[in-house]
Amino acid sequence: MKTDDYGLELKFCSAEAQPVRVTDGTIIEGYASLFGLPDQGGDIVCKGAYAKGLERLRARGGNVKMLWQHDPAQPIGIWDEIYEDTRGLYVKGRLLPDVARAKEAAALIAAGAIDGLSIGYRTIAAEKDAKGQRLLAELELWEVSLVTFPMLREARVAAKGESLESSLRDLAEALNGAAAELADR
Repeated sequence: MKTDDYGLELKFCSAEAQPVRVTDGTIIEGYASLFGLPDQGGDIVCKGAYAKGLERLRARGGNVKMLWQHDPAQPIGIWDEIYEDTRGLYVKGRLLPDVARAKEAAALIAAGAIDGLSIGYRTIAAEKDAKGQRLLAELELWEVSLVTFPMLREARVAAKGESLESSLRDLAEALNGAAAELADR
C-alpha cells in the first residue's frame, strides 16, 4: 500500500484481461479496479466497496478527479461515468484536448508507454483474512489516475481512434520540422 501527501491510499490497476480503451483520441473507458483479485500489496477490493462512497459523493455534488500519476496539480480530464458492476469499478471519461499533459498522455498510451490506471482512496472499512491479506470492504474514492506502473496486473491501457492517430501524425510532423530546422543551423 502506498499513500500520497494527502493521506490517500493509492491502488494501481492495469487491465490485461479487459483493456482500458482510448477512442477518438480523448475518450477513456475501462476498469480502474477489479474485485476479488489480490494486488501486489496483498489487498483485495470486495464487491460493493465503492457503492456507499460514490453515493455520498454524488449526493453532495462532488466528482472523482482524473489525474496524471496521482498528482493533484495535474488534472488531465473528466470522468463522466463511474460505477460498480459485477467485475469491478468501471470508469469512462474524456482527456481534455486543451490540456498539454492530456495530449501527452494520449500519445504515451498510443505508444504503449503508459498502460495503467490507479485509484486514490480512503479506507472506510477493511479486515484481514486468514492469509493476512487486507479485504477492502468500503472505500471513499477520490481520484482515478493514468499511471506508468500498475499494482494490479489484470488490466492495461489500449489506444485506438482516428483523432489520436491524427494527433500523432501532427506531433510527428512537428518533430520532423524541428529536426529539419536544427539540421539547417
